[in-house]
Amino acid sequence: MQDEDIFGKNNLGHQKYKLNKTVDNNWIESSYGKYSWIRNTPEDESTEFLGASLTNFKLKFVGFLIIFISVILFGKVFYLQIVKGKEYIAMAETNRIRQVPILAERGVIYDRNQKALVGNAPNFYLALVPNDLPKDGVARAEAIKKIADIANLLPQEIEEQLSAFKSYNYQSIPIKNDISYEQAVYFEILNNTYPAIQVKTGLQREYSIPESMSHIIGYLRKITKDDLENDKSYLPVDDIGKSGVEAQYESVLRGEYGKQQIEVDAIGKEVNVLAKKDPIRGSDIIISIDSDFQNKVQTILQKHLRAHGLSRGSVIISDVSNGEIISMVSSPAYDNNLFSGKLSVDDYKKLIENPNKPLFNRSISGEYPSGSTIKPVFAVAALEENIITEKTNFRSSGGIKVGEWFFPDWKIGGHGLTNVRKAIAESVNTFFYIIGGGLLDNTLQNFTFEGLGVAKLADYAKKFGLSAKLGIDLPSESEGFLPSKEWKERVKKESWYIGDTYHLAIGQGDLLVTPLQVNFFTLAFANGGTLYQPHILKTIMEQDGSAIVNEPIVLNKNFISQKNINIIRQGLRDSVLYGSSRALSDLSVEVAGKTGTAEWRTNKTPHAWFTGFAPYDNPKIAITVLIEEGGEGSQTAVPIAKEILWWYFNM
Repeated sequence: MQDEDIFGKNNLGHQKYKLNKTVDNNWIESSYGKYSWIRNTPEDESTEFLGASLTNFKLKFVGFLIIFISVILFGKVFYLQIVKGKEYIAMAETNRIRQVPILAERGVIYDRNQKALVGNAPNFYLALVPNDLPKDGVARAEAIKKIADIANLLPQEIEEQLSAFKSYNYQSIPIKNDISYEQAVYFEILNNTYPAIQVKTGLQREYSIPESMSHIIGYLRKITKDDLENDKSYLPVDDIGKSGVEAQYESVLRGEYGKQQIEVDAIGKEVNVLAKKDPIRGSDIIISIDSDFQNKVQTILQKHLRAHGLSRGSVIISDVSNGEIISMVSSPAYDNNLFSGKLSVDDYKKLIENPNKPLFNRSISGEYPSGSTIKPVFAVAALEENIITEKTNFRSSGGIKVGEWFFPDWKIGGHGLTNVRKAIAESVNTFFYIIGGGLLDNTLQNFTFEGLGVAKLADYAKKFGLSAKLGIDLPSESEGFLPSKEWKERVKKESWYIGDTYHLAIGQGDLLVTPLQVNFFTLAFANGGTLYQPHILKTIMEQDGSAIVNEPIVLNKNFISQKNINIIRQGLRDSVLYGSSRALSDLSVEVAGKTGTAEWRTNKTPHAWFTGFAPYDNPKIAITVLIEEGGEGSQTAVPIAKEILWWYFNM
């Protein structure tokens, strides 16, 4: 039978052909080839079909999968575009537009005569922007090796610095300060290969001062990670005051950042400056120190120290009318310029391991037994408490015996009948044993004379500023220490005995004071009974031309009667006229003062003290000298005070 042409032009039977609906319900394609259209007859339902079978379950699964993936993709797009959009835009802008700080020039420090002590000198320093270093590990290591070779550093030193500031990926991280001009040129050339390299011009602190000023002025150091965490206003490239006035007045001296907005290309190179705000220079300050006088005090102190084979001491001179520090020398000292970008690890190690501790400011941080310098404080306490009068006498026969213990005078055989003025002038221990601890009868159970006792001794010492920081405007001031019954029982697990009170009354035992505290209770006797807060700052000079004057602060006043102050002043003058300070009696200016010899270890030489004021009738200054292991105050400390006083009032 000849095949029929089902698409024939004249074939009228094509109406009987249709797509087999029964079969197509389960197939994608009915057939493949010539006979796609068939007669709808039962026998043809067995025709073979080509294609893939899809059940209802499979269709639903595929649909669910498509919807699930779409939701995930939509969620991710939403998270990136909406939730994190601003952050990623900011990151993109950071890659293209960066805000670069412009450091402010630090303020200048002047002495009381407006002589510049500290200025700023231009220098180069090397910095790196971590984000602009090669991302490939090998290429990064190669870049750091090249940088280290030029900077005379080890690669690990650079890595350690970058690691310390790893959260500042887009900031300039300082690598080496005060690089040479030649190094700067090499780094600028290398910047064409490694845009992370930045050669910056900065201002290095320049100290034109003698070493005697080092503890007062202090120094700057590159900021540390801890500093940055404590104060978010700083950046890794900052220098920060670490000691002295530089640290105390950091916020005044540092000024305010400027900033400029720059555009960078894909590899981090600057292509355009978009905006700029100039920095505001730090304020200048005038301090109370007379630098010429300070230099002379240092020269005198060092001359006498060398003559005695010693190296450690302190001298403080203050203005009795307001608490200004005119001179404050702590020996030994150090060169501030060592810290101005050039201090090596070895040099720093030498400083901190030096047994004489040149970085230690003995004048405000050193704590020593006061020796007899404390006696005027306890004498006026006895007068105030009416335990004695100006005419009260006790016999000094060489010491006091309490049971098996003997508490001696310094003078063999004693000083004879002694009133309060003589007790101060000749530093009579027996007198102070009695007014401090009292006298016991032979049974050692009852007092024949009742003294102040440890509580009142401590109370008056505190009124004069002991056992607390006076509040000088320098870091690291110490408090000193006043022992008490409770302290001894708690710490030493021992009872308090009358002998402990005797020791306290003459400035021995566990009592500790700073040279600054001794100078300022001397100042209070000099000016008639006002205890000022010591201060170094005199004036802040603002950039707009205005001045902020540092007004005196009174810590205590009117706590001692003028009558009793005058009695003590007379005793201090007697000390110069015929007592332990008589070497000062031939000066052209009338001086009042008190020596001290402070025992601190049984196998060590005592510390030597002198504290006093001048002129006697119209006091201008108070002076305190401490010489560590100097022996007798009259032999070591007084000659130093004498030469300083002569220079101050005659030159």
